Amino acid sequence: MSKPPFGFGPPDPDKRGENEPSDSGGQPSGAEAFNQLGQMLSQLGQMLSQAGSSTGPVNYDLAKQIALQNLSGSESGDVQLGFSSSGGDSSTAVRDAAHLAELWLDAATILPAGATSTVAWSARTWVEKTLPTWQRLCDPVAQQVSGAWVQALPDEAKQAAGPLLSMMGQMGGMAFGSQLGNALAQLASEVLTSTEVGLPLGPAATSALLPANIEKFTEGLELPTSEVLVFIAAREAAHQRLFAHVPWLRQRLLATVEEFANGISVDTSALEQLAGRIDPSNPASIEEAMSSGLLEPQTSPEQKAALNRLETLLALVEGWVDVVVAEAIGDRLPGADALRETLRRRRATGGPAEQTFATLVGLELRPRRMRAASSLWKLVGDQHGIEKRDGLWSHPDLMPTAEDLDEPLDFSERLGDGESTLEGIDPIAEIERTEREKNKPKGDEDEN
Repeated sequence: MSKPPFGFGPPDPDKRGENEPSDSGGQPSGAEAFNQLGQMLSQLGQMLSQAGSSTGPVNYDLAKQIALQNLSGSESGDVQLGFSSSGGDSSTAVRDAAHLAELWLDAATILPAGATSTVAWSARTWVEKTLPTWQRLCDPVAQQVSGAWVQALPDEAKQAAGPLLSMMGQMGGMAFGSQLGNALAQLASEVLTSTEVGLPLGPAATSALLPANIEKFTEGLELPTSEVLVFIAAREAAHQRLFAHVPWLRQRLLATVEEFANGISVDTSALEQLAGRIDPSNPASIEEAMSSGLLEPQTSPEQKAALNRLETLLALVEGWVDVVVAEAIGDRLPGADALRETLRRRRATGGPAEQTFATLVGLELRPRRMRAASSLWKLVGDQHGIEKRDGLWSHPDLMPTAEDLDEPLDFSERLGDGESTLEGIDPIAEIERTEREKNKPKGDEDEN
């Protein structure tokens, strides 16, 4: 289900601050008005000086600055996870857990290890490493919303506004950047891995776990921290195998989010109502107008179709990871079943981090049909083997559809009859060919 992005919804009257304007009608004296104007100009100067050189619909320099400031006091030193037998730091524990998880995964899937390095990230590092992907996801949203202001104005008004439009664009970028920074700080304090929201946010071929967040997650589970760490490392490693060896998957996921964002439209007739609310000398009035709800985007049929495709693909990814990790771990970890159910619910129901993402991009990345997808992958693996199951990832046209999630038995039967394979495509050979192309020296490609 989509939500208005970047907080473009009606404000909550119960959250009005004590210093916000009210309808009391009281007017400040001349001296007070002069002091308020001076304070406003001073604050505006500080904001502009701190904004950095970022250009575009979102000020990412400001977003990064705010996120890191919010996280500055949240981490105190290294987290001792207690997994490493040598009593080493969290980086050693994470690497040991990932190594063990990769060994177990080798027997549960034909896809080889996808990560060339496994690292322990702090929340601050997560912000820095994932910001380039956030820029790709958020730019289309902010561009569509902020562009509606200018596009709706008559040419005469654009010429008359002149520098004011540039200032409004800069202030809008700062407003978006401020919201993004606060949201990223909240996400960074909760996520367990680089792929937990279902998208490949971090650098390619890098498995990343956040030990401090895993430590908080483990509290109250009554499970050894070492078991939790290995289980989460296995999920991260399984995601990385998919993203590394299914070449179309990363692009398809991110492109579908972009497609949804590009379809955002704003009722520009509401701009007339907003005109009377904006005071060019008061930057706060711009942000207040932007969050008034009058510019709330409308969901188009194309966006709904993109959202359905995204939800299905996310469910297939999460369902595959769920099944493969469960088969890889088996009965090696006594608390694996309970932990699997806990993470299933966390992923399917969404928490504060999920809500934060919905506020940022305007949609919920919630694989609502993850259990159905898990059942389908389990059925296909049991009836046809892991080679045929994992070979379906070799081409997007081989993947189960939303309708197949409703009737997994029919899909499995068609797969057995050969009806669910593309003519001329051997799934296993396709994966092997992709691996050869990826490892081919660049000079060889130029000669062909």
